[in-house]
Amino acid sequence: MHAHVGDFLVIASNHLEGQRRIGLIEEVHGEDGAPPYRVKWEDEERSTLVIPGSDAHIEHRAQGTAAR
Repeated sequence: MHAHVGDFLVIASNHLEGQRRIGLIEEVHGEDGAPPYRVKWEDEERSTLVIPGSDAHIEHRAQGTAAR
């Protein structure tokens, strides 16, 4: 997984009726765009440090604006 500041981290829900979480990547702490990422979630006022799991993917800036 490789991201840049300004990309979106999208985490799919593990529940059938669950919603996915979308967050703006504010900082990239790994080498060459690797995790962990500091993410500002759409539904929260705070940022968190995230190491994404297999249920997550990156939407790059051009993709992310369309998918929102």
